Amino acid sequence: MTMDLTDSQGLSSPYIERLLDLPRLLSKRSYFLFGPRQTGKSFLIAHTLTGVRLYDLLESSTYVALSQNPGRIAEELTPRDRTVVIDEIQRLPELLNEVHHLIEKRGIRFLLTGSSARKLRRGRVNLLGGRARTKYLHPLTYRELGAHFDLYRALERGLLPAIYFSDDPKADLEAYAGSYLQQEVVAEGATRNVPAFSRFLRVAALCNGTIVNFTNVGNDAQVARTTVYEYFEILKDTLVLHDLPTWRKSRKRKPLASSKYYFFDVGVVAALQRRIFHPGTSEFGEALETYLMHELVSYRDYLSEEPLSYWRSTSGFEVDFIIGEHTAVEVKAKENVSQADLKSLRALAEEQKLKRYLCVSLEKRRRQVGGIAVLPVREFLDTLWAGGYS
Repeated sequence: MTMDLTDSQGLSSPYIERLLDLPRLLSKRSYFLFGPRQTGKSFLIAHTLTGVRLYDLLESSTYVALSQNPGRIAEELTPRDRTVVIDEIQRLPELLNEVHHLIEKRGIRFLLTGSSARKLRRGRVNLLGGRARTKYLHPLTYRELGAHFDLYRALERGLLPAIYFSDDPKADLEAYAGSYLQQEVVAEGATRNVPAFSRFLRVAALCNGTIVNFTNVGNDAQVARTTVYEYFEILKDTLVLHDLPTWRKSRKRKPLASSKYYFFDVGVVAALQRRIFHPGTSEFGEALETYLMHELVSYRDYLSEEPLSYWRSTSGFEVDFIIGEHTAVEVKAKENVSQADLKSLRALAEEQKLKRYLCVSLEKRRRQVGGIAVLPVREFLDTLWAGGYS
């Protein structure tokens, strides 16, 4: 499968094969496909589902016609239409009743896409009673990029396809943050106070990869604490924010219970924070951690389906990621990892609960320090995507 990457200025970029095989998935059943804007859903559909009937609910004429008469879709479909795509399904949730009927009576397979699941999750909407599974499309991954992958480029620009290959990524990222405010929040009516949400969004970005103090965020963004909770839910529902829960199975050290939050793309974080992540700074380390969170989430959603978590004890030890119930991963943006950098992994190893303990770093070659493997980023990613951590 290939996807034609063409940025907003119309500049042609390489064809990138995506990991989601839509024809294979739809040969078995219907699917919801969600992902933030510009992750490539439309390109993927156009280049892998050629010849299928598509209803784009961002087109005014299509939206008006189907909102006035949802049954029109059944009238238009012919016996040759075995697969049907409805783009931006969250704009017209009542259409799902008709979709349900067509799956049951005609055996049609639907791909129902959207950049937000908010209205579907929060309204009393027909979610097809298990007749459609859910998949997510993420920004580009290490495995998808192959020879086009460059770690420093990824940390500077993020992995949204058009921005990764853009000739002006800074401008495109700034435009993306603005379009997100307008298209995702305002258009959905999730909040009417755009200035307040804009202030909150920058403060939330500065809390990326941390345990959030909602009171402090409210004070900094000049909004009520209850509003902060609501705004974080908006970010999660519109797929811009990932919730990383705590791993609670440690026995010797009491773990914290609060989740950490990561934005879905490191380039978007940089734009919202108005920062450039320079090597050697603490911000660069946070960027590397956010990027690896993206790879782990993508691997989970595309292949493994194993849970992700992190571990932090009340005494202050913290390990960035736990994959399933077997692998601990600490991230250090250093070319020379010291013994002190491994103290949290050693503390977690004392629990004798996990299979392996990894420190992913900028070192050039792999080495073993006691029971901890210190390894380069690329080696970690190669092994991850090959299924070596299971």
